[in-house]
Amino acid sequence: MELVWKVLRVARVPQLMEWTLARGAHERCIRQVTAADGARFGPAARIINANDPSRIVVGAKTLVDGELLVHDYGGRITIGESSYIGMGSRIWSGDAVTIGAHVFVAHNCTITDTNSHQMDAEERADHYQRTVVEGRPFEKGTIKTAPIAIGDHAWINFNVAILKGVTIGEGAIVGAGSVVTKDVPPYVLCAGNPARVVRALR
Repeated sequence: MELVWKVLRVARVPQLMEWTLARGAHERCIRQVTAADGARFGPAARIINANDPSRIVVGAKTLVDGELLVHDYGGRITIGESSYIGMGSRIWSGDAVTIGAHVFVAHNCTITDTNSHQMDAEERADHYQRTVVEGRPFEKGTIKTAPIAIGDHAWINFNVAILKGVTIGEGAIVGAGSVVTKDVPPYVLCAGNPARVVRALR
């Protein structure tokens, strides 16, 4: 009997380690956001926030297993209830990203409301010197931003990129590997680079 218990204890070690890692990730992330009851953060979740939990709001029963980042110079991320952000997905904001309820964002997606860097080469070099070499705060400068909105019940498939200024309508589906540069109407399937409407869903 003692041998049986030893075997069971050893067999449970990976499960216990996984649970411990998941619990640690959740506790680390939850302190950096404003989260409703039942919001959860998986083992791969990562939050990058300039010490202001009000800038990232996560709805009830939503599961985040990707990265949420708001830039030093601004940005806000709001995710509705019962939504999912998949592993390896990144939501970066320097303006505002609003995601509705019951939205599925699959793995390895990028949603960014900013160009991230300046268009001018000298400005980019100066930006690198200030932020990476000197460790100073990330400044907006001439970086362009525009808000993103994703409606309720939308489904963003894996490896999708959604760029600044885009609105994706309620119930829309974005096909895998798409690059979304323009608005997507409600309840359509769109796909491609750049993404175009393939057909209506209703």
